[in-house]
Amino acid sequence: MPLDITILIGLAVIIILLAVLFTFVPVMLWISALAAGVRIGIFELVGMRLRRVIPARVVNPLIKAVKAGLDLSTSKLEGHYLAGGNVDRVVNALIAAQRANIDLSFERAAAIDLAGRDVLEAVQMSVNPKVIETPFIAGVAMDGIEVKAKARITVRANIDRLVGGAGEDTVIARVGEGIVSTIGSADNHKKVLENPDMISQTVLAKGLDAGTAFEILSIDIADIDIGKNIGAELQTDQAEADKKIAQAKAEERRAMAVAKEQEMKAKVEEMRAKVVEAEAEVPMALSEALRKGNMGVMDYMNYQNVMADTDMRDSISKATDGNDSHTDKNQ
Repeated sequence: MPLDITILIGLAVIIILLAVLFTFVPVMLWISALAAGVRIGIFELVGMRLRRVIPARVVNPLIKAVKAGLDLSTSKLEGHYLAGGNVDRVVNALIAAQRANIDLSFERAAAIDLAGRDVLEAVQMSVNPKVIETPFIAGVAMDGIEVKAKARITVRANIDRLVGGAGEDTVIARVGEGIVSTIGSADNHKKVLENPDMISQTVLAKGLDAGTAFEILSIDIADIDIGKNIGAELQTDQAEADKKIAQAKAEERRAMAVAKEQEMKAKVEEMRAKVVEAEAEVPMALSEALRKGNMGVMDYMNYQNVMADTDMRDSISKATDGNDSHTDKNQ
């Protein structure tokens, strides 16, 4: 009985050791690599485990590369994996480039992948160009009419400029700038409508793909439309502004006239006050002249007669003016 227990314990230990071995050592992956003709040692796979590299992420792309006829080493793929790259995507891009006769080395593909660009998509775009559609871009012709145009840009990825080259947004911005410039240089909007190719030809001739990750193959005007009459709106706004300025100046002149009128009224009231004040001093001056003998009684009586005669004339004048106005009303 003790012998049987010892055998069972030994078998259990062996099974546990085998399970740990097959878990830590990817034996099945090693067998698959050997079957595909990829020479890789079992201890090399163990070393990947120790370096915290998932062996399948390196061995499976290596098998694919060997079957495609690429000359790649395990150390290169493992180094790219440790650098944070996508090994499978880089290998797929190399295979696609080889099939399309595109000169692409592993180092350049790895650099493009580490730069954050999809290297496989770039290779595919080199073979099958991509169409980028711009939104409606508005420009104003010399006659003041707004013209809106939408363009389709056919681009092909430039492998040599993928690292450090500008992206799609830069291409769209440059094309938009060229469209606005071309429309703005047209004498009138009718010329743009009659010949939309003028826009694409002018923009394409400017070499807008310089410094970008793409090569512009063609620029086609997909749609064109008429917008607002910007010139008329600007003239209307200018006329409205001139009107407001004129109104402000007229109001300023009116305010100055009112102020001047008030000033004149104040001066008239002041003069009236002085006249009243002077008239109030006349009796005092007369009495003073009588008292000092500068004026006799007869002179005073003559003064009174003159004043009475003046009052009478004023009364007659006012009565005559009243009758005349009354007669005019009756007539």
